[in-house]
Amino acid sequence: MLESQSNWIFTYNDKDVTNTESLAEVKVSPIIKQLMLQRGIDTAEKAKNFLNSSLDQLHNTTGFSQIDKAVDRVKQAIEAGESILVYGDYDADGVTSTTVMVEALREIGAMCDYYIPNRFTEGYGPNEEAFREAHKQGFQLIITVDNGVAGIDEVAVANQLGLDVIITDHHEVQETLPDAYAIIHPKCSESYPFKELAGVGVAFKFAEHLLGYFPEKFLDLVVIGTIADLVPLKDENRILVHKGLQALTRSERKGIKALKKLCQIEGNVTEEDIGFRIGPRLNAVGRLQDANLAVELLITDDPEEAEELANYVQELNTQRQKIVADITKEAIEIVESSDTEKRVIIVAKEGWNQGVLGIVASKLVQNYYRPAIVLAIDPETNQAKGSARSIEGFDMFLNCMEHRDVFTHFGGHAQAAGMTLPTENVDELEEKLDRLAQEQLTEADYKPQLTVSSKLSISDIDMALLETIDQLAPFGMANPKPLFHIEATPSEIRQIGATKNHLKMKFVDASVQIDSIGFGFGEKVPFLAKQTPVEVVGELQVNEWNGIRKPQMMIKDIAVNSWQLFDYRGMKNWQQQLDANLENHYFVSFRGIDHKSLPVCDKETVLNLNQTIEALYLLDFPDTLNDIRELVQRVDFKRLMVCFPTGGSDYFRALPTREEFKWLYQLMLKRKYFDYKIDAPKLAQYKGWKLEKIKLMFQVFHELNFVTRKEGLIVPADNPSKKDLAEAQVYQDRKKWMELEEIFIYSSYTQLKTWISEQMQAEIHEEEMVYGL
Repeated sequence: MLESQSNWIFTYNDKDVTNTESLAEVKVSPIIKQLMLQRGIDTAEKAKNFLNSSLDQLHNTTGFSQIDKAVDRVKQAIEAGESILVYGDYDADGVTSTTVMVEALREIGAMCDYYIPNRFTEGYGPNEEAFREAHKQGFQLIITVDNGVAGIDEVAVANQLGLDVIITDHHEVQETLPDAYAIIHPKCSESYPFKELAGVGVAFKFAEHLLGYFPEKFLDLVVIGTIADLVPLKDENRILVHKGLQALTRSERKGIKALKKLCQIEGNVTEEDIGFRIGPRLNAVGRLQDANLAVELLITDDPEEAEELANYVQELNTQRQKIVADITKEAIEIVESSDTEKRVIIVAKEGWNQGVLGIVASKLVQNYYRPAIVLAIDPETNQAKGSARSIEGFDMFLNCMEHRDVFTHFGGHAQAAGMTLPTENVDELEEKLDRLAQEQLTEADYKPQLTVSSKLSISDIDMALLETIDQLAPFGMANPKPLFHIEATPSEIRQIGATKNHLKMKFVDASVQIDSIGFGFGEKVPFLAKQTPVEVVGELQVNEWNGIRKPQMMIKDIAVNSWQLFDYRGMKNWQQQLDANLENHYFVSFRGIDHKSLPVCDKETVLNLNQTIEALYLLDFPDTLNDIRELVQRVDFKRLMVCFPTGGSDYFRALPTREEFKWLYQLMLKRKYFDYKIDAPKLAQYKGWKLEKIKLMFQVFHELNFVTRKEGLIVPADNPSKKDLAEAQVYQDRKKWMELEEIFIYSSYTQLKTWISEQMQAEIHEEEMVYGL
């Protein structure tokens, strides 16, 4: 048995997703209908809109309540020759938002520049000093992109300075809004139907209204910011991403072409290319230094400059990866050193790079599945600044807002937030969030969930199925790649990778062969017995190698729901297979043999346990079959390790035949005596018998009173009674011992497992003990 890491939620049997009558007129395969129903697409109209993304489906920009006022103010600034400052953010959403707004303003003749606050010295969002500096430099209008809705005090300062501020943002709205000239925010506009645009999506909408036409040329930027910011890919976001991927594929923007070259992206750009290649590189700039460089990369029209900037971005990303690895290691050490297990993880330390703490927090959530906050302490200001990531069921934004007074600055979403607070408040925050988690979360909440879309057999999986599923792309938040459940017996299980930390399994069904890869699942291999059915949940994807395309499964979780047999019979080094942690592992010796460093116990010790055993090791085989039956029937174990030695076996020492017994007895009658020490070796050589065989024959003769001892010699008995040779107990003992060997040593893996499974149901009956010969 191997427990899954996640709770699997099976939705494919729900009545709401199996009844596809509502989608009868939609001409797609049954599995696509089922997957759409799981996503809430339950009418033909919704399905057609979902499958056929069209720019016509985008909402009218007039739905933003103050957008006309904002556009009028920009046009007024242009007519008056006023300078406009675009105030952005340092992540991928922020720099793409900044680029969209700057290019739109410049297109209509505005005198504008952009400003990205420094993550380390200024932090996220509006900054009072930056606004004062903008006023000194002669700017009369500030347009925030991807930030601003929480900048109440900063906007008040701008107003005092005579600066107008237009806010375009998408972050969570707090109780009080800034007194800005205009706020363009989907959640501040009752008549705007879609509330979950990315920051770049809101900037794009404002740019569209400002320009008076649909600026398709910005879609290559919009798709990057939208995917990188992990907003739900539904409604407008799905359309913008669908069209944006096409635009990004053919983009002539010099910076994007340089980035794609560095990322080795050829052909059609996918959502994975943005999420795992382009996005992290753009984010790396603001994580380590001033993010203006990222905007320069996206804006430049000089190919040489673009290549130079892209190479520098690549260097920063490499540095970022090392810094993340180092801080993550330190953070885990802090967590592991704690005496108590916290419901909410908070780690803080001096010297940590603030720019990567969100990534570290995400890694802690992945590792422990607890809400996590990672803070860098500045001893000079006595402030702790960092990022939070959460789990389903614990809204980080709302729970932190419950204790807003603890923070100097705070903002974010349900699953991610940024914050600054006095160092002395860290313990108080931990205590308060831990209490809220105790009230809101159950034990089940601390195990991640995987929603399974459908169950497949190996023979179901082919390229046609993958091409069908691709109709649902692009995938992302709120439209995840479907997860499939398979139950099959792998033909091959092995560790792969330089450090053997990944798992590869091969499944074969008739002519269909499917590989499955589990990144980070290499440690599961010792817990997977051969010829055992496993259950796997994973995504299907195309594996392309040397021009050959074939489907493979990317494992997200794995489980074995039956006991497993691990066959270590005859292995001299089987102890190398032992788990690092031997807690709840029991080593049984039926014969009380000491096994050096192993904590050996007898059968009775294990029978008296009232618990599930992680691993039960049988170090030698028993005297009776009942010993095994009792163990497998009364002991609840997940894994059974059979470690029987095979040396000194009697199995291939066949029992003497009746003719052989007769020949030896007649020899005795003829010679009248037998000196065992002298004659046995000669007889063995003459007949080609083993000495053990000769010994057994004389033991049988002695037990049946066919022979006796006289003066150290074996001599024929006088007038022995006629008896069947098989009546001798020593003969029966040897026969039974050989039967045990046949079961426990010379059976195949399948035969042994089948036999043990049968014993789990067999009746336990009285048996004579078999004594060693």
